[in-house]
Amino acid sequence: MAYDVVVIGSGPGGYPAAIRASQLGFKVAVIEKESLGGVCLNWGCIPTKALLKSAQVYEYLKHSADYGINATGTHDFGAVVKRSRGVADKMSKGVQFLMKKNKIDVIMGYGKVKAKGQVEVTAADGTKQIVESKYIVIATGGRTRELPNLKQDGVKVIGYREAMVMPTQPKSMIIVGSGAIGVEFAYVYNSMGTKVTIVEFMPRIVPVEDEDISKELEKQYKKQGIEIMTNSSVESLDTTGAGVKALVKKQDGTTITLEADVVLSAVGVVANIENIGLEENNIKTEKGKVIVDKYQQTSMPGVYAIGDCSPGQALAHVAAKEGINAAEHMAYMEKKHHHLPEAVDYNNVPGCTYCTPEISSVGYTEKAAKEAGYEIKVGKFPFVASGKASAAGATEGFVKVIFDAKYGEFLGCHMIGNNVTEMIAEAVVARKLETTAHEILNAIHPHPTMSEGLKEAVAVAYGEAIDI
Repeated sequence: MAYDVVVIGSGPGGYPAAIRASQLGFKVAVIEKESLGGVCLNWGCIPTKALLKSAQVYEYLKHSADYGINATGTHDFGAVVKRSRGVADKMSKGVQFLMKKNKIDVIMGYGKVKAKGQVEVTAADGTKQIVESKYIVIATGGRTRELPNLKQDGVKVIGYREAMVMPTQPKSMIIVGSGAIGVEFAYVYNSMGTKVTIVEFMPRIVPVEDEDISKELEKQYKKQGIEIMTNSSVESLDTTGAGVKALVKKQDGTTITLEADVVLSAVGVVANIENIGLEENNIKTEKGKVIVDKYQQTSMPGVYAIGDCSPGQALAHVAAKEGINAAEHMAYMEKKHHHLPEAVDYNNVPGCTYCTPEISSVGYTEKAAKEAGYEIKVGKFPFVASGKASAAGATEGFVKVIFDAKYGEFLGCHMIGNNVTEMIAEAVVARKLETTAHEILNAIHPHPTMSEGLKEAVAVAYGEAIDI
């Protein structure tokens, strides 16, 4: 079978790449080894949000008296997991529909670049076929990183996948790593009554965020009863008994043994670049990622790489944009599209973490802005001063903005609080449009909302605050 474009992988990068290529007039096929939608849709972004929502609803129930409502309730862990799987399945069927709608062929099997213009597909039964295509997109994604001293057995030492479908709720859990995956699962399990301890190697939790965000989340998590050990590492695990014993080395060099039913390893993601034909075709890689140009093309013309297997941030929305850019670049080469795509600005990519309180951010942290040589103006608006937050009973957190003092450039925005993942897009668009504080202050924000917190933080930075 011959195609114009073949995409290996149907995750949040692969399926948008395929759809955009089809929209631009190409004959397209997608190769998928497991489930349409990839890890993000089936085992990551989407089902975790369903779990987090269940945990949140349960939290509401526990505190219903604060809202003048008398309600009692227990949770059914199995039903929580079942709902999460149902949400994922529904979304996966949505991708199936989009493939049909856009006349994209789906070939089930394991895809590998065979040679220029050829992809070898190995089906589940071991049979192989060669699919020919002028353009190839590698969208093979990533998997949970395994550390040598944290070997996963899928039962006592687990990754995110097992954490999503545990047959019974553990009484205690050690979570190693406090990035998005670690802190999201910490919230889910802790809110449902599991004793959670987070072990983080770095000096603070959510280490990629602004320091103020890390401090606030640690404060809120400790309030919720989550134990946190920073500057600490799990040296070894003993799984011979009923649960797991973890030997943890602390900052001062002393060790402590922690016991729990299960250990969740959440120490990051590693790209799936093995056995996909890179070496055989001299496609260049560096630090475990496929090297690409600004249009996502690899060192082999006609072969593109997008998403977690390429160097940009390992985020679903980055993968989607890279996939669309790759499709538009091919279309430009074939004179099906009138202009080159705009390269991704990796300094204007929002990051969201869906724990409670939520975290969202874009651009420079305060530390990074100073290190880049900027003289800065910083403004913080605490949600305790927000009428909407008070009415919702969610006054934790703040909005923090960073501006260049000299030219007024909007350098960064960092939020922690209720629903802030829905608020960060304003800062992304503002930065894209090279907006200064002047425009934000003069754009009337609706009241009472959480979103006016951004405008208020800008007012604080420029000494014009009204509400604090």
